[in-house]
Amino acid sequence: MKFVFFGAPGAGKGTMAAKAAVAFGLPHISTGEIFRGAMREGTPLGLQVKALIESGGLVSDALTIGLVRERLAKPDAAKGWLLDGFPRTIPQAEALVSFCPEDYVIDLTVSDAKVLERLSGRRMCRGCGRSFHTVFMPSAKPDICDDCGGELYIRNDDSVESVRTRLENYRTQTAPLENYYRSRGTLVSVDGEASADTVWSVLETVMERLLAGKKA
Repeated sequence: MKFVFFGAPGAGKGTMAAKAAVAFGLPHISTGEIFRGAMREGTPLGLQVKALIESGGLVSDALTIGLVRERLAKPDAAKGWLLDGFPRTIPQAEALVSFCPEDYVIDLTVSDAKVLERLSGRRMCRGCGRSFHTVFMPSAKPDICDDCGGELYIRNDDSVESVRTRLENYRTQTAPLENYYRSRGTLVSVDGEASADTVWSVLETVMERLLAGKKA
C-alpha cells in the first residue's frame, strides 16, 4: 500500500508516518532522507544534489522527482511506502502518478493557530539535536537538554514570523494539492488537532480500514 502524508508544517506528518512505518511494516521515506541517502550512496543524482547544496543552490523539481523515482525503485519499497514531504506541487504530484501512483493521501488537518503553537514552542538542543517543546514536551530545566545538558534554542524557521511565512507559502504552493487529490479520489482527511497519541489512535484505525479494503 502506498501512502502520501500531506498537511501544513507542524501538522505531524513526520511523527505519524514514523509510527505508521513501525505499525504496518512500510518504509517511511522523507524528502530529506531521499537527499541524504542519494548523497551517501554517491548516485549520479545524489552527486548533483550534493553539489547544489554545497553551493547554496536549490534542488529543482526535476531533480527532486528523479531522486524520488530512484528511491521508490529500491527493493524495500516494492510492497508499499509512506511518503512524507513529497509531492509539494501539482507537477510533482503528476510526476509521481506517472511512475508510482499513490493509493491514498493522508491529509492531517490542523488550524494555523495550532501550527503556530506547535512550531513556535519547539526547542532544539545544540549539543545532541534532541527536540523539546515548551508546552508538550518541556525539558526538566528551562533551556537545558535533559540528555546532554546542551543549550536549547529556537530554530530560525520556528520563529513566529517564519512560521507565518511558511504557512503562507504552504497555502499558495502546496494546499492546491488537496483539490488535486480529492479529484483523484485518494484523499483521506484525519483531524490532526489533538495530542499525538489521540491522532495516532484515529489514524491507525483509518489505515487498518484502508488496508483491509485494498486486500478485499
